[in-house]
Amino acid sequence: MKEGQDMAGTAPSRKDEWTFRAYLAELDRRGELATVAAPVHEDPFGISACLSALHQGPALHFTHPGPTGLTVAGNLLNSIDRVGLGLRLDRGALPAAIASAIGRPLRPREVARGACQEVEMEPDLGLLPIPRFFEHETGPYITAGCIVARDSRTGLGNLSYARLKPLGPDRALVGIAPNHHLAVMARAAAARGERLPIAVTVGNHPVVLVAAALYLKLGEDEMEVAGALQGAPVGVVRCRTSDLLVPADCEVVIEGEIEVGETVEEGPVSEYHGMYERYGAGHVVRITAITRRRDAIFQVIEPGFHIEHLLIGGVAIAAGLEQHLKGFVPAVERVSVLDSGCGRLSAVVVLGPDRKPGDPVKAIMGALSAVNLIKQVTVVDNDIDPWDEFQVQYAVATRMRADRDIVVVPGARTDRSEPMKLGGTIAKYGFDATRHAEDRDDWTPARAPADAYRDAAPIIDAIRAGKRRI
Repeated sequence: MKEGQDMAGTAPSRKDEWTFRAYLAELDRRGELATVAAPVHEDPFGISACLSALHQGPALHFTHPGPTGLTVAGNLLNSIDRVGLGLRLDRGALPAAIASAIGRPLRPREVARGACQEVEMEPDLGLLPIPRFFEHETGPYITAGCIVARDSRTGLGNLSYARLKPLGPDRALVGIAPNHHLAVMARAAAARGERLPIAVTVGNHPVVLVAAALYLKLGEDEMEVAGALQGAPVGVVRCRTSDLLVPADCEVVIEGEIEVGETVEEGPVSEYHGMYERYGAGHVVRITAITRRRDAIFQVIEPGFHIEHLLIGGVAIAAGLEQHLKGFVPAVERVSVLDSGCGRLSAVVVLGPDRKPGDPVKAIMGALSAVNLIKQVTVVDNDIDPWDEFQVQYAVATRMRADRDIVVVPGARTDRSEPMKLGGTIAKYGFDATRHAEDRDDWTPARAPADAYRDAAPIIDAIRAGKRRI
């Protein structure tokens, strides 16, 4: 069944409330979605320019179908509260809830038919509205693809992100770091004389988008964590050209195989720090099939130093780091990874009142050693919201003594994407921005009485909601 042919009798989505388009509709209902009917696609960089300039604003849905007949959406998860909305959690509960989900995975449930296979297209990437993003990159990129893979020997699955740059109708470069689990699986398949089948799924619900960014152990399947996050197994459907199982309600599925033996030089590519990196050659993917919803919406994530890109990675790192630190510093309550630190490099750790002497330093050293990317850690008290950078900087400015509370670790191992690396290492550092009893006799905050705030709450809430005459 080819382009334009519908698969008659396709079953409706099993749980519409956990779909990409249901989340878009919720943003629209809240006034947090802007629709753009103008033909922005006529400039190859037009979509990127809009997403970049408005990366802290509303989600954007570009509704002009353009030559591909498909619409495009982006900037969905560009605030911590939007991530919480997608996962139906308060922002403060996100890392702990994600960490809990990691510990109680739910295997996906296979269904006979899925909306993502309503239309079977020609295996031609040119039929998809894949945008150009940045001036010095060498082509367009698929940036919101959650890639499904499975090891044929062990049967263990993986769900992760990797950028794809089309090289022609049925070929693409996949950008994978050598230590990325997808790269490990591809090399293992090649050693057995096999190609690794993959499925690039585009237009997923936030539970899948967040789960795909997690740093789990090799063989732990992020799709099962997505099921735990939504409280029910993810409904999956079998691919057309492989036995891989993909989210039945996603928007687009690109099936293919990684050919480890064939590589292509990538050229400059943007990174989370907002500059270009040159990683050399990347593996080639052969496209074997493309399926989609009848009225598919093609999701894009603005890469580089833009909020959605930073947050998806930052929330995932924070969840794993919080779980890790609680194992040996019981006073740890919350962890965040801040946008200003590129969603990768800077963490904030909240300690409760039962902390022991030395716990701030222990938390700093634990965080710096646990994640290669993390190079700066700030430890704060639990009256500070770790996702609020204003509050975090307030704690640093009013509670830290530089001569006593700064920890520096020179020559620490880092990641290949670190913008200031030298020989694979970087100096890492931490701030103890917690209150010390000997520093002040009185830490009482200057505020109006609590009952005054309570009595004024209706007025305050109305003004925050937009009313200007109360």
